[in-house]
Amino acid sequence: MWWTLCMTFASYAAIGDSFTEGVGDDLADGSVRGWADLVALGLAAAHARSVPSDAPFGYANLAIRGRLLGPILDEQLDAAIALKPDLLSLNGGGNDIMRPKVSVESVADHLAAAVERAMGAGIHVLLLSGGNPTKHIPLGARIELRGEQLAAAVRARVPNGENVTFVDNWADAELTQLRYWSVDKLHLNALGHRRVAGNILKALGVPVPDWGDEVPELRRPGVIAYWRGYVFPWIGRRLTGRSSGDGREPKRPTLMPVELE
Repeated sequence: MWWTLCMTFASYAAIGDSFTEGVGDDLADGSVRGWADLVALGLAAAHARSVPSDAPFGYANLAIRGRLLGPILDEQLDAAIALKPDLLSLNGGGNDIMRPKVSVESVADHLAAAVERAMGAGIHVLLLSGGNPTKHIPLGARIELRGEQLAAAVRARVPNGENVTFVDNWADAELTQLRYWSVDKLHLNALGHRRVAGNILKALGVPVPDWGDEVPELRRPGVIAYWRGYVFPWIGRRLTGRSSGDGREPKRPTLMPVELE
């Protein structure tokens, strides 16, 4: 049985791709929020209750959309460890399993090695899988099989213990429903990000704030418009080696105070 905590942290850093950056949970100013921001708020509130002082809770998010696992670990892991957070969340491999060819075993090996590196630095690791979008996208069955294989391979490699928490959002059947996904059917919407944040805070033994359960109904494009607007551009980036995150910088590259209302 995976370890369940009931403790607080004074700082948190997140690394990953679009899932961790928060794509799909769009704000009015054009920025994105996402589950990691919500988790930071929940952790900050728990920290404030347990440590009644002016010491702020620090949060950094180094994730960049479109990143494969290799660049995530090469560009983000050491930078996050250098921040010396109490908690580090790691998600990656989602973009890898959507490539025509991928070694699931190799992805799992690299994830396990990254967990060991972070734990070796005295950091508690939150290792999590993304939600499962495959019920509603082209070639979904093939990608779903890879996702299940990856989750099983990671579980087999990462030991159960007090310094790591694993949250398997891929296995969350509720999260597969279309109402949790944005118009591209590949990224979670605001409601989906809230559910993931709730899954994580529960796993950490932290109270889940009341974020509400509803988001505005999305106007979804028809089949032709969907393929033209989302599928074909995605295929084009794969064929040319481009990424949606090319030229982007992390939205929160260092530990910054989280302000509670």
